[in-house]
Amino acid sequence: MSDKPVVIIGAGPAGLTAAYESVRQGTRTIVFESADKVGGIARTESYKDYCFDVGGHRFFTKIEKVDELWREVLGEDFLKVPRMSRIYYNGRFYNYPLRLFNALFNLGILESILIVLSYLRSQIWPQPEEETFEQWVSNRFGQRLYETFFKTYTEKVWGIPCDQIRADWAAQRIRGLSLTSAVYNALFGVKKAATLIDEFDYPSKGPGMMWRRFQEAVEEGEGRVLLNSEVIRLKHENGRIISVTYAEDGKTAEMPVEHLISSTAITTLIRMLEPKAPEEVLEAARNLTYRAFIIAVLIIDKKDLFPDQWIYIHSPNARVGRIQNFKNWSAAMVPDPDKTSVGMEYFCNEGDELWTMSEDELTDIASGELAELGLAEKEDVIDKVVLRQPKAYPVYDHDYSKHLGIIREYLETFENLQTIGRNGMHRYNNQDHSMLTGLMAAQNLSGEDHNLWTVNEEEEYLEEDKTKAKLRELIPEKDLIRAFSRMDKLGFATAIGLVSGLLFFLATIWLVIRGTIPGIPDLAFLADYFPGYTLTVDGAFIAFGYTFFWGFLFGWLFAYIRNLFIAIYLYHAKKRAELVSLRDFIDHF
Repeated sequence: MSDKPVVIIGAGPAGLTAAYESVRQGTRTIVFESADKVGGIARTESYKDYCFDVGGHRFFTKIEKVDELWREVLGEDFLKVPRMSRIYYNGRFYNYPLRLFNALFNLGILESILIVLSYLRSQIWPQPEEETFEQWVSNRFGQRLYETFFKTYTEKVWGIPCDQIRADWAAQRIRGLSLTSAVYNALFGVKKAATLIDEFDYPSKGPGMMWRRFQEAVEEGEGRVLLNSEVIRLKHENGRIISVTYAEDGKTAEMPVEHLISSTAITTLIRMLEPKAPEEVLEAARNLTYRAFIIAVLIIDKKDLFPDQWIYIHSPNARVGRIQNFKNWSAAMVPDPDKTSVGMEYFCNEGDELWTMSEDELTDIASGELAELGLAEKEDVIDKVVLRQPKAYPVYDHDYSKHLGIIREYLETFENLQTIGRNGMHRYNNQDHSMLTGLMAAQNLSGEDHNLWTVNEEEEYLEEDKTKAKLRELIPEKDLIRAFSRMDKLGFATAIGLVSGLLFFLATIWLVIRGTIPGIPDLAFLADYFPGYTLTVDGAFIAFGYTFFWGFLFGWLFAYIRNLFIAIYLYHAKKRAELVSLRDFIDHF
């Protein structure tokens, strides 16, 4: 093994998971983190012992490897938290996930009817193309429900019109269902979607507690996690990264590299390369964009405000996008049980009006909006703090896939470089998928051959349910496909006609040769139904013609009706399963 270390840039969930696995393999590992604490956007910050989660991170996954890591590292320090979240729209609170009678009551009968009609129209006459987020959602919910519950909030989050957001983002976050998935769901019951859960795990002192434990485990394994250490340059030659230059305590130093795993923003990675990347790659990096995030934490002199962990604010009149109530995630997040802390979350671009506001200006807006929403009085706010998070969300604008493709193609020329995590891959992964990319990248160092770009894309990485896997063993997929495949009407009808015709042809010929047998009815009665039929060789051919015709007709009608009912059944099964997975759509933002 080389004396040169494996270098990991970034100590977020992806980077720390890669470091943990690398150290476990006995590899010399060094992690560089520019911030003063680990966790990245999933870290926990604190202010006067009030802890707050930057963005809200539940711990729930069906990826067994990731769940095992969580239990292995954090142990018994998980809380079981009952989920509670709502949507605020047009002066009313809606249960989330949406519930029929609550939504009907809040919307009113007329608006509910219009939404249903809009939905039916989208199912009968869907938009032929799904290139944009607006088209993708409207085809599944109807235009009116899209405008009611998705348009305003989505445009708050991303800062661009929904007709400029690529459908790829929605398709990645909410996977489509195959025919076989729909049938398994219909036959064996549709389960809740991945994030549609009644309770979830949460570290008692916030998600940062998990990442600090990862940091401790890495260091106990003789790995190093260097905080306040920013990588500023990556030297390369002959298709290999050979060294990193980093800044620490006002000084710079250079370190040789055996292998580099990067979770820093892919655009930043491109700019750090020396010699410089080709101009077309640099141009592609300049055209990939990110959405920034501001959280204004308000300390409220009230014991209780509202029961939710978070509320989505869909009102276009409020700039806040989401409100966290940290006490409802874990009581240990708030040091004084008679106080409450809330996080007013704003989405913006670096350098825009919101981003450049002073702390007092931001908290004044946040306090005012909290009061306008009827959640607390402005004078109840006794303290506040603001945190800004750059590059929080990779933007899926119209041309992002083209630019990302150019960058990926170039980075693949480096034999000892892997990119992981949300920003490292410019993919809006959840923390469990980000961790999986880190785990797989570290495993690649020991000779495995994982394609990291398939995470959150292929079914085996999409939280495949074990029960369904067992059902697939009992009922092989090929048998299921055969059973529900369309029946060939012409082929089936011809077969039925031939069998019927031959049956009566041979029966008539047999009676012609053997003669009638006393006590056993002959086929002479067929003359009442088949004009011209007689118990002769000519009659046998007449019987064949009649029975072939009626058998063909029956077979064709049977196959047609069977195909129609199967098509209706499969459509219903797929729509039912798809709607279950879409009920928690906003959580995927």
